[in-house]
Amino acid sequence: MIPRDFSKCVAHFNKLLNIDHNFDIVYRQIKIAGRDAALYFVDGFCKTAELRAMIEILMEIRDDKSVKTASNLSQKYITGTQSKVSDDEIQISTAVLSGETALFVEGFSEAILINTRSYPQRSTSEPDKDKVFRGSRDGFVESIILNTALVRRRIRDPRLVFEHIQVGSQSKTDVALCYIKGRADASLLANIKDKLQKTSVESLTMNQESIAELLQPRQWRNPLPKFKFTERPDATAAHVLEGDIAIIVDNSPAVLIVPITIFSIMEEANDFYFPPVIGTYLKLTRALVMILTIFITPLWLLVLQNPQIVPDGLSFILTTDDTQVPLVIQLLILEIAIDGLNLASLNTPNMLVSSLSILAAIIVGDYAVESGWFSSQALLYTAFVSLACFAQPGYELGYALKFVRMFLLILTGIFGLVGFIIGCAITAFVVLRTKTLSGKSYLYPLIPFDWKKFKHHLYRASLSEKQNNKKY
Repeated sequence: MIPRDFSKCVAHFNKLLNIDHNFDIVYRQIKIAGRDAALYFVDGFCKTAELRAMIEILMEIRDDKSVKTASNLSQKYITGTQSKVSDDEIQISTAVLSGETALFVEGFSEAILINTRSYPQRSTSEPDKDKVFRGSRDGFVESIILNTALVRRRIRDPRLVFEHIQVGSQSKTDVALCYIKGRADASLLANIKDKLQKTSVESLTMNQESIAELLQPRQWRNPLPKFKFTERPDATAAHVLEGDIAIIVDNSPAVLIVPITIFSIMEEANDFYFPPVIGTYLKLTRALVMILTIFITPLWLLVLQNPQIVPDGLSFILTTDDTQVPLVIQLLILEIAIDGLNLASLNTPNMLVSSLSILAAIIVGDYAVESGWFSSQALLYTAFVSLACFAQPGYELGYALKFVRMFLLILTGIFGLVGFIIGCAITAFVVLRTKTLSGKSYLYPLIPFDWKKFKHHLYRASLSEKQNNKKY
């Protein structure tokens, strides 16, 4: 409850919002119908022109006897934007810090919360990671309001729902659950809402990653991603139309999609912006590259351990370089070194990227071989798998493949063929045991097998074919 006495109410909220210390929180006194009134808002979070016009209207009110409560004032004079009344000081202070304007009027026991929020944001542009040859060039930004608008622009269905939840006892971060009512998994939706509402975290310091860790704790043992991250509104809309749930977090340009299987993670927008034949080719190419990314270096190491099995026609794959470092150690060092170069590139000024790239190529590619540290073929295969990881739409899947590959390299380097077989068996066991957030198999619709759904992951179906097979 807020104090009924106006002077005490103003003093209380001045202290609660630290008006004397926060230069960006604006406190202004005005007169409305002969009554003292006070406005609180955050400078930079409100639509200045709209707020100024509203204040002028309110200050022109003289003595209106029909205005007896805050609800009367809100309904009669604040008509150009959304508003509500509240007597909860926590709700009022949170609303002000979220960009709304709080209006207190002498004699009223409630405050009027006026939605004048307007967050600073960058313009929409194509995401750096999720680029397409054709299709939309817009992408999500850090504003949850604009992100929801980008999705609703593509799905003009009254069943489309954006359910709002605030997460974090201190940050009170806005989170929106986007789904189509009647098509999304009701039990999964209830489970997500329950976890987010009952969480005891203070803030979402890592935005969407914090949400992922709240929904799927103790994930570090299994590197396989359980969420799909995308910055594309068209991809998000497509998943929502298929019955998935999109989790939009304020201050983050990436959206989480659940539930997700390995086949859904491997899909990207380019598969659907081309004719079915080309889209199918891209899907199959990506699947082939994924298999090569996992097995090419462990199999090459296994072959070098058993050169007698190599036919004469493939003898070129055997290395002839005289190196001082065991081959398995070379491959592991190169795996880590590639990631080190990636991290260095993130912190390299743009004007130096080209120069340092050339320098790194000369040092790693030439001197590393001449010094006897690395084999030229080891550099070649590691370069291939490093680039091939970027064929996958998500970084998380690329790193999961990397960890599997390094695990196979270690076992193969120590135990040879037996280690390679054991590594493959353990990997298969982990994948088979992995479940999606909804409890389904990670390999669905391959396991359990559902041909109608699996064929749409296997090849790019045409729009007419989808319409014929769709069931509402």
